[in-house]
Amino acid sequence: MALFGQTAAASASATAGDLSKDVDIPQGSLPEDSISDLSFNPANDILAVASWDSKVYIYEISNSGAVPKWFFKGEGPILCVAWSTDGMRLAAGDATGQVHIVDFRTAPAGGEVQPQKVKVHDDAVKCVRWFNTNNADYLATGSWDKTVKMWDLQSSNPVATLDCGERVYTMDVKKALPRNLMVIGTANRNIHMVDLNNPTKIAKTISSPLKWQTRVVSCFSDATGFAVGSIEGRCAIQYVEDKDTSLNFSFKCHRQQDPVSRDVSKVYSVNAISFHPQLGTFSTAGSDGTFHFWDKDAKHRLKGYPDVGGPITATAFSRNGDIFAYAISYDWTKGYSANTPQQPVKLKLHPVGPEECKPKPGTKKR
Repeated sequence: MALFGQTAAASASATAGDLSKDVDIPQGSLPEDSISDLSFNPANDILAVASWDSKVYIYEISNSGAVPKWFFKGEGPILCVAWSTDGMRLAAGDATGQVHIVDFRTAPAGGEVQPQKVKVHDDAVKCVRWFNTNNADYLATGSWDKTVKMWDLQSSNPVATLDCGERVYTMDVKKALPRNLMVIGTANRNIHMVDLNNPTKIAKTISSPLKWQTRVVSCFSDATGFAVGSIEGRCAIQYVEDKDTSLNFSFKCHRQQDPVSRDVSKVYSVNAISFHPQLGTFSTAGSDGTFHFWDKDAKHRLKGYPDVGGPITATAFSRNGDIFAYAISYDWTKGYSANTPQQPVKLKLHPVGPEECKPKPGTKKR
């Protein structure tokens, strides 16, 4: 099947993107191991970076690039990081089951900060997300112990624990009134949906529309649905309401045609999906070292960018959507033995031009 109704060659030619203005974060301030997650502050131009080197790095973003501002250490590899809805607190989860929280209202002006550390799960914390309901902020933590827990941070006990049946691999939240949506992807390809106005139970469970293991889920900007990426080089667009099921679809991406046989394609994992905070368009990034911008409503690829020199493990848009951050590092798709010193660890900032993520003219928004 062609990408969004076009031939792959025609699509690539018409939508080729430019990386010449991308800014590299200086090597001396980068993590020493793979980058696992990125999170832009919702109120300031500050980027948090989680790494397998057991640290979180926090950069202040400016027109000229990024300046290292703070960092803190975990007890094991940091697998996830997220800012609170007001941008004042940062949470990170590590491979030992601990969550580390920094309140920047009381943090020093720069340098190393000491987080509050709490053991919250019996296995690695793979996902952290903040959400607001009833005018209060809560933290959600998803783990390989097969649970998602909700915390108000005023108690050592969670306000809710969801049994997800399998290891939690990915999780996202989005509030856009009247919806307050959480989506959870697990190891058995189940996808759970939670109404965060009632966070004590799973509202709906479906099997992933993709046939292979779920790698990432990401909520639409208007919280009406979510995108799913898998290890098979596919992305699915899925709406929450049953009345919108006719709008669901999936498409191939992050695949390369074999130079010898036109009937053979190399298939790469879709590692990251990020929605533009204002325009509703989205990005995919994968193990093939490329990223693309898409318009789901027009079923159209807006831009596709060339190979950046290594797998892209994490992506994030800035609060205004004018900067797209992407991390280049080993993504473990080939196992432990392939993680050699030659694998790059890079962090880049792509300035988003006015036409790169703009929806296709005349598209009917749903």
